[in-house]
Amino acid sequence: MGGCMTGTERPENEKNDQAGAPAESLEIGASADPMMDLNAALAAAQAQAEENHELFLRARAETENVRRRAQEDVAKAHKFAVESFAEALVPVFDSLEKALQDESGSAATLREGVDLTLRQLRAAFERGRLTEINPIGEKFDPHRHQAISAVPTQGDPPPNHVVAVLQKGWMISDRVLRPALVTVAQGT
Repeated sequence: MGGCMTGTERPENEKNDQAGAPAESLEIGASADPMMDLNAALAAAQAQAEENHELFLRARAETENVRRRAQEDVAKAHKFAVESFAEALVPVFDSLEKALQDESGSAATLREGVDLTLRQLRAAFERGRLTEINPIGEKFDPHRHQAISAVPTQGDPPPNHVVAVLQKGWMISDRVLRPALVTVAQGT
């Protein structure tokens, strides 16, 4: 047993070498698992990115559809608002046409027809939310009134108030369509 090797020792060394080989392959296998884990994580991330991209494209398409529908709705609202106002004006047109066809020549009948037509027109304006600006006695408002002239006054009406309306103004809802042309009191 000294320095001589016997045949029995060799198989032990080979056994040790063989035992060492699986240890190395375990280490290689352990290093292969992280690579497989990374590949699996990459594949999962790519799948998630693809899913997110699909969701993004759908959301963008839906947003575009909503925007387009909103534009169409606004266009329809404008179209039908004009149509509704036009429908309200048709009876006024009919009344004016009948007045021109009347050959009786009676001033009273003409006045009655004009009065009726004016009431029809006011009703049409109300339906269209069109209101007149008749600011006599009100404080001058440059957003609703246009001063054409100023007259000196003492006392009543107070300065910077409307004393005369040369032409009524008109508003649609809360927006001035045409300012009233007015004369304003000027303090002396």
